[in-house]
Amino acid sequence: MIRIGIIATICMTACTLVLAQDVAAPTEKVAAEEVAAESVATESVVSTKPEKQSVKPGINDNFLDPELNVNEWVERFEVESREVYHARDEILRQINLKPGMRVADVGAGTGFYSILMSESVGENGWVYAVDISPKFVEYLADTFDERGLENVTTVMCDDDSVCLPPGSVDAAFICDVYHHFEYPGDTMRSIHKAMTDGGRVIVIDFERIPGVSREWTIQHVRAGKQTFINEIEEAGFDLVAERKIPGLKENYYLEFRKSDATP
Repeated sequence: MIRIGIIATICMTACTLVLAQDVAAPTEKVAAEEVAAESVATESVVSTKPEKQSVKPGINDNFLDPELNVNEWVERFEVESREVYHARDEILRQINLKPGMRVADVGAGTGFYSILMSESVGENGWVYAVDISPKFVEYLADTFDERGLENVTTVMCDDDSVCLPPGSVDAAFICDVYHHFEYPGDTMRSIHKAMTDGGRVIVIDFERIPGVSREWTIQHVRAGKQTFINEIEEAGFDLVAERKIPGLKENYYLEFRKSDATP
């Protein structure tokens, strides 16, 4: 409805300008032409504005594939040999969610953390399972329905926004997902807007250390921990803790808090 309203407003404005030009007196016509010229000049400036650049083009292509086989990813994600799955109980303990809290599981994937969080926040809390993959979102909705979870909502996000309302969450959880953000600044600013004052962001991602990390990590993850910290801080968050989680060897755990300053 919002998009329709905007389009309608633009159309009505354009029609009004055309009608004004058709019936205008000579002096009014000159003024209208000047306004039109200024509009063209403005449009020219806007059109020449450089488009934002993805920091890792194509990194989400697999997840956007309409033929994506979710079951194959369940087998890859929900296996004890994967650190963040094996350490899920300890990670959840460190996040320290309380009954009544509202949390966004950003890049929810197959949803195993969303399910655990649903229990942690209780019937008075809420979990937003956010993902960019239509197939994952469809799978999540079916899974939550089958389990009878009534405090979880699936959210289809964009490549530059989590698509959550302002002030809707107390915490955001980004697990092995931040390196998949093509527009990290925009995405983190959208989280900042969606977060309540003093809200927390938990980021778990791969250590990328040349000469130490696996070759897969070096090729797949675009930057190291400090680069990610800098980006998140620039989006309006303060780093408050880095925690050592038993079972995490290739991953680090960072906790940020929403700052008072507007990014």
